[in-house]
Amino acid sequence: MTAQLIDGNALAAQVRTQVAQRVKGLAAHGLQPGLAVILVGDDPASAVYVKHKVTDCEGAGMRSVLERYPATMAESDLLARVRALNADESIHGILVQMPLPKHIDPQHVIATISPTKDVDGFHVANAGALVVGRPGFKACTPYGCMKLIETTGVPLRGKHAVVIGRSNTVGKPMALMLLQANATVTVCHSGTVDLAAHTRSADIIVAAVGRRDTVRADMVKPGAIVIDVGMNRNDAGKLCGDVDFAAVREVAGWITPVPGGVGPMTRAMLLVNTLEAAERLVA
Repeated sequence: MTAQLIDGNALAAQVRTQVAQRVKGLAAHGLQPGLAVILVGDDPASAVYVKHKVTDCEGAGMRSVLERYPATMAESDLLARVRALNADESIHGILVQMPLPKHIDPQHVIATISPTKDVDGFHVANAGALVVGRPGFKACTPYGCMKLIETTGVPLRGKHAVVIGRSNTVGKPMALMLLQANATVTVCHSGTVDLAAHTRSADIIVAAVGRRDTVRADMVKPGAIVIDVGMNRNDAGKLCGDVDFAAVREVAGWITPVPGGVGPMTRAMLLVNTLEAAERLVA
Protein backbone atom coordinates (compact mmCIF):
# COMPACT_ATOMS: atom_id res chain seq x y z
CA MET A 1 0.00 0.00 0.00
CA THR A 2 1.20 3.49 -0.85
CA ALA A 3 -0.64 6.29 0.92
CA GLN A 4 -2.52 8.96 -0.97
CA LEU A 5 -1.00 12.40 -0.54
CA ILE A 6 -3.21 15.00 1.10
CA ASP A 7 -2.27 18.10 -0.88
CA GLY A 8 -2.34 21.11 1.44
CA ASN A 9 -1.31 23.50 -1.32
CA ALA A 10 -4.25 22.53 -3.51
CA LEU A 11 -6.78 22.68 -0.69
CA ALA A 12 -5.43 26.02 0.53
CA ALA A 13 -5.81 27.43 -2.99
CA GLN A 14 -9.48 26.37 -2.97
CA VAL A 15 -10.00 28.01 0.42
CA ARG A 16 -8.37 31.24 -0.74
CA THR A 17 -10.63 31.32 -3.79
CA GLN A 18 -13.72 30.88 -1.60
CA VAL A 19 -12.51 33.57 0.78
CA ALA A 20 -11.91 35.99 -2.10
CA GLN A 21 -15.49 35.48 -3.31
CA ARG A 22 -16.87 36.23 0.15
CA VAL A 23 -14.62 39.29 0.44
CA LYS A 24 -16.21 40.65 -2.75
CA GLY A 25 -19.61 40.16 -1.12
CA LEU A 26 -18.57 42.36 1.80
CA ALA A 27 -17.68 45.16 -0.60
CA ALA A 28 -21.42 45.72 -1.07
CA HIS A 29 -21.50 46.75 2.58
CA GLY A 30 -18.51 49.05 2.13
CA LEU A 31 -16.37 46.67 4.17
CA GLN A 32 -12.90 45.30 3.44
CA PRO A 33 -11.51 42.80 5.95
CA GLY A 34 -8.31 44.05 7.50
CA LEU A 35 -5.53 42.04 9.14
CA ALA A 36 -2.75 43.61 11.20
CA VAL A 37 0.43 41.54 11.57
CA ILE A 38 3.05 42.54 14.12
CA LEU A 39 6.60 41.22 13.86
CA VAL A 40 8.98 41.93 16.73
CA GLY A 41 12.63 41.14 16.11
CA ASP A 42 14.46 39.75 13.09
CA ASP A 43 13.92 35.99 13.30
CA PRO A 44 14.38 34.79 9.68
CA ALA A 45 11.73 32.08 9.83
CA SER A 46 9.19 34.47 11.32
CA ALA A 47 9.92 36.99 8.57
CA VAL A 48 9.19 34.34 5.91
CA TYR A 49 5.95 33.28 7.61
CA VAL A 50 4.79 36.88 7.89
CA LYS A 51 5.58 37.55 4.23
CA HIS A 52 3.43 34.59 3.17
CA LYS A 53 0.57 35.69 5.42
CA VAL A 54 0.57 39.22 4.01
CA THR A 55 0.73 37.91 0.42
CA ASP A 56 -2.17 35.52 1.05
CA CYS A 57 -4.21 38.31 2.60
CA GLU A 58 -3.71 40.71 -0.28
CA GLY A 59 -4.32 37.96 -2.83
CA ALA A 60 -7.76 37.38 -1.31
CA GLY A 61 -8.66 41.07 -1.58
CA MET A 62 -8.13 41.84 2.09
CA ARG A 63 -6.28 44.79 3.54
CA SER A 64 -3.05 43.90 5.32
CA VAL A 65 -1.00 46.02 7.69
CA LEU A 66 2.49 44.78 8.55
CA GLU A 67 4.22 46.43 11.49
CA ARG A 68 7.88 45.60 12.21
CA TYR A 69 9.59 46.46 15.47
CA PRO A 70 13.09 45.84 16.83
CA ALA A 71 13.77 42.99 19.24
CA THR A 72 14.42 45.60 21.92
CA MET A 73 10.78 46.76 21.89
CA ALA A 74 9.44 46.97 25.44
CA GLU A 75 6.53 44.71 26.34
CA SER A 76 4.54 47.75 27.50
CA ASP A 77 4.97 49.37 24.08
CA LEU A 78 3.83 46.22 22.28
CA LEU A 79 0.76 45.93 24.50
CA ALA A 80 -0.05 49.59 23.86
CA ARG A 81 0.15 49.00 20.12
CA VAL A 82 -2.15 45.98 20.40
CA ARG A 83 -4.70 48.05 22.34
CA ALA A 84 -4.60 50.71 19.63
CA LEU A 85 -5.33 48.07 16.99
CA ASN A 86 -8.18 46.73 19.14
CA ALA A 87 -9.77 50.17 18.84
CA ASP A 88 -9.11 50.52 15.09
CA GLU A 89 -12.37 49.79 13.27
CA SER A 90 -10.57 49.14 9.97
CA ILE A 91 -8.71 46.21 11.52
CA HIS A 92 -10.71 43.00 12.02
CA GLY A 93 -7.90 40.60 12.88
CA ILE A 94 -4.68 41.00 14.87
CA LEU A 95 -1.79 38.58 14.67
CA VAL A 96 1.38 38.94 16.73
CA GLN A 97 3.97 36.63 15.21
CA MET A 98 5.52 34.12 17.59
CA PRO A 99 8.08 33.54 18.97
CA LEU A 100 8.63 36.85 20.70
CA PRO A 101 11.86 38.09 22.31
CA LYS A 102 12.41 36.48 25.71
CA HIS A 103 11.63 39.63 27.68
CA ILE A 104 8.06 39.71 26.31
CA ASP A 105 5.53 37.32 27.84
CA PRO A 106 3.44 35.87 24.97
CA GLN A 107 0.53 35.21 27.33
CA HIS A 108 0.36 38.91 28.22
CA VAL A 109 0.22 39.73 24.52
CA ILE A 110 -2.43 37.13 23.70
CA ALA A 111 -4.58 38.26 26.64
CA THR A 112 -4.41 41.86 25.41
CA ILE A 113 -5.73 41.10 21.93
CA SER A 114 -9.49 41.54 21.78
CA PRO A 115 -11.19 38.11 21.53
CA THR A 116 -13.21 39.49 18.61
CA LYS A 117 -9.96 40.15 16.71
CA ASP A 118 -8.00 37.11 17.92
CA VAL A 119 -7.82 35.41 14.53
CA ASP A 120 -5.05 33.10 15.76
CA GLY A 121 -7.62 31.59 18.15
CA PHE A 122 -5.24 31.69 21.13
CA HIS A 123 -7.12 33.98 23.54
CA VAL A 124 -8.55 32.19 26.57
CA ALA A 125 -12.05 33.31 25.51
CA ASN A 126 -11.73 31.54 22.16
CA ALA A 127 -9.96 28.53 23.67
CA GLY A 128 -12.75 28.27 26.24
CA ALA A 129 -15.40 28.55 23.55
CA LEU A 130 -13.85 25.52 21.85
CA VAL A 131 -13.91 23.56 25.10
CA VAL A 132 -17.64 24.11 25.64
CA GLY A 133 -18.62 23.97 21.97
CA ARG A 134 -19.56 27.62 21.55
CA PRO A 135 -18.80 29.81 18.50
CA GLY A 136 -15.36 31.38 18.49
CA PHE A 137 -12.18 31.57 16.48
CA LYS A 138 -10.44 28.22 16.14
CA ALA A 139 -6.65 27.91 16.29
CA CYS A 140 -5.53 27.95 12.67
CA THR A 141 -3.25 24.91 12.54
CA PRO A 142 -5.66 22.34 14.02
CA TYR A 143 -8.51 23.98 12.10
CA GLY A 144 -6.52 23.40 8.92
CA CYS A 145 -5.76 19.83 9.97
CA MET A 146 -9.47 19.13 10.31
CA LYS A 147 -10.05 20.40 6.77
CA LEU A 148 -7.25 18.17 5.49
CA ILE A 149 -8.76 15.15 7.22
CA GLU A 150 -12.15 15.97 5.69
CA THR A 151 -10.70 15.58 2.18
CA THR A 152 -10.17 11.86 2.80
CA GLY A 153 -13.92 11.34 3.06
CA VAL A 154 -13.43 9.15 6.12
CA PRO A 155 -16.16 9.79 8.73
CA LEU A 156 -14.61 10.48 12.13
CA ARG A 157 -17.45 9.18 14.29
CA GLY A 158 -16.16 6.28 16.33
CA LYS A 159 -12.64 6.44 14.91
CA HIS A 160 -9.62 6.38 17.22
CA ALA A 161 -7.49 9.50 16.86
CA VAL A 162 -4.09 9.90 18.51
CA VAL A 163 -2.70 13.41 18.91
CA ILE A 164 1.00 13.52 19.70
CA GLY A 165 1.68 16.79 21.49
CA ARG A 166 -0.22 18.85 24.04
CA SER A 167 0.61 22.47 23.20
CA ASN A 168 -2.00 25.18 23.63
CA THR A 169 -1.64 26.13 19.98
CA VAL A 170 -1.94 22.71 18.33
CA GLY A 171 -2.22 19.60 20.50
CA LYS A 172 -4.97 20.60 22.90
CA PRO A 173 -7.27 22.35 20.38
CA MET A 174 -6.65 19.52 17.91
CA ALA A 175 -7.90 16.98 20.44
CA LEU A 176 -10.98 19.08 21.16
CA MET A 177 -11.86 19.48 17.48
CA LEU A 178 -11.55 15.74 16.95
CA LEU A 179 -13.78 15.16 19.97
CA GLN A 180 -16.39 17.48 18.50
CA ALA A 181 -16.29 15.34 15.36
CA ASN A 182 -17.14 12.32 17.54
CA ALA A 183 -13.74 10.65 17.35
CA THR A 184 -12.34 8.83 20.37
CA VAL A 185 -9.20 10.78 21.21
CA THR A 186 -5.95 9.87 22.92
CA VAL A 187 -3.43 12.64 23.64
CA CYS A 188 0.19 11.49 23.90
CA HIS A 189 3.14 13.57 25.07
CA SER A 190 6.62 13.43 26.61
CA GLY A 191 5.24 11.60 29.64
CA THR A 192 3.53 8.89 27.61
CA VAL A 193 4.83 5.37 28.16
CA ASP A 194 5.10 3.30 24.95
CA LEU A 195 3.87 5.78 22.34
CA ALA A 196 3.74 3.06 19.69
CA ALA A 197 1.19 1.07 21.70
CA HIS A 198 -1.23 3.98 21.24
CA THR A 199 -0.45 4.87 17.62
CA ARG A 200 -0.73 1.30 16.33
CA SER A 201 -4.46 1.29 17.11
CA ALA A 202 -5.08 4.77 15.69
CA ASP A 203 -7.21 5.44 12.64
CA ILE A 204 -5.91 9.01 12.63
CA ILE A 205 -2.50 10.20 13.85
CA VAL A 206 -1.70 13.91 14.23
CA ALA A 207 1.99 14.42 15.01
CA ALA A 208 2.82 17.82 16.50
CA VAL A 209 5.92 17.61 18.67
CA GLY A 210 8.66 19.22 16.59
CA ARG A 211 10.97 16.19 16.53
CA ARG A 212 11.72 14.36 13.30
CA ASP A 213 11.06 10.64 12.92
CA THR A 214 8.80 10.60 15.97
CA VAL A 215 6.36 8.46 13.97
CA ARG A 216 7.89 5.43 12.22
CA ALA A 217 6.31 2.91 9.90
CA ASP A 218 6.10 0.20 12.57
CA MET A 219 4.00 2.56 14.70
CA VAL A 220 1.26 3.06 12.11
CA LYS A 221 -1.89 1.02 11.53
CA PRO A 222 -2.26 0.06 7.85
CA GLY A 223 -4.60 2.49 6.11
CA ALA A 224 -4.43 5.17 8.81
CA ILE A 225 -4.65 8.90 8.15
CA VAL A 226 -1.38 10.58 9.15
CA ILE A 227 -1.24 14.35 9.58
CA ASP A 228 2.26 15.76 10.05
CA VAL A 229 2.33 19.15 11.77
CA GLY A 230 6.08 19.10 12.48
CA MET A 231 8.57 21.43 10.84
CA ASN A 232 12.17 20.29 11.24
CA ARG A 233 15.39 19.94 9.24
CA ASN A 234 17.00 16.65 8.27
CA ASP A 235 20.74 15.99 8.14
CA ALA A 236 20.89 17.49 4.65
CA GLY A 237 19.20 20.67 5.87
CA LYS A 238 15.93 20.01 4.06
CA LEU A 239 12.54 20.58 5.64
CA CYS A 240 10.90 17.53 7.14
CA GLY A 241 8.14 16.80 9.62
CA ASP A 242 7.69 14.62 12.70
CA VAL A 243 6.90 11.58 10.55
CA ASP A 244 9.34 9.30 8.71
CA PHE A 245 7.54 10.18 5.50
CA ALA A 246 9.05 7.72 3.02
CA ALA A 247 8.55 4.70 5.28
CA VAL A 248 5.17 5.65 6.71
CA ARG A 249 3.79 6.38 3.25
CA GLU A 250 4.11 2.66 2.48
CA VAL A 251 1.79 1.80 5.38
CA ALA A 252 -0.69 4.66 5.81
CA GLY A 253 -3.79 5.24 3.74
CA TRP A 254 -3.40 9.02 3.58
CA ILE A 255 -0.51 11.28 4.57
CA THR A 256 0.40 14.97 4.46
CA PRO A 257 3.79 15.98 3.06
CA VAL A 258 6.21 18.48 4.63
CA PRO A 259 6.34 21.04 3.15
CA GLY A 260 3.05 21.38 1.29
CA GLY A 261 0.70 19.86 3.83
CA VAL A 262 -0.39 21.55 7.03
CA GLY A 263 1.54 24.81 6.55
CA PRO A 264 -0.49 26.22 3.65
CA MET A 265 -3.73 25.31 5.42
CA THR A 266 -2.67 27.10 8.60
CA ARG A 267 -2.33 30.31 6.59
CA ALA A 268 -5.59 29.65 4.74
CA MET A 269 -7.55 29.29 7.96
CA LEU A 270 -6.10 32.58 9.18
CA LEU A 271 -7.81 34.18 6.18
CA VAL A 272 -11.05 32.40 7.04
CA ASN A 273 -10.93 33.66 10.63
CA THR A 274 -10.18 37.23 9.51
CA LEU A 275 -13.01 37.12 7.00
CA GLU A 276 -15.45 35.83 9.61
CA ALA A 277 -14.38 38.57 12.02
CA ALA A 278 -15.44 41.13 9.41
CA GLU A 279 -18.61 39.25 8.44
CA ARG A 280 -19.82 39.36 12.03
CA LEU A 281 -20.15 43.12 11.69
CA VAL A 282 -22.81 42.78 8.98
CA ALA A 283 -24.52 39.62 10.19
